[in-house]
Amino acid sequence: MPKALFFGEVVEGIEALSLEDQEILRDILRRRIVERRREELVQDVQQVQQEFQAGQCRPATPEELMKEIVP
Repeated sequence: MPKALFFGEVVEGIEALSLEDQEILRDILRRRIVERRREELVQDVQQVQQEFQAGQCRPATPEELMKEIVP
């Protein structure tokens, strides 16, 4: 099993890269983060659709939602 890297070790490793490699890494990380957020959003939407189909939630107006959120 590979040794887990600590955040500081990762940062130090990144600092050892050339500026060009750091920019490439930044772009890679940005795309991966966007993709992960997109996947999470898809999962959330699928879960809500299943809950709605199962009758676990109901349509509501914005005013009704605000009454539930803000006491």
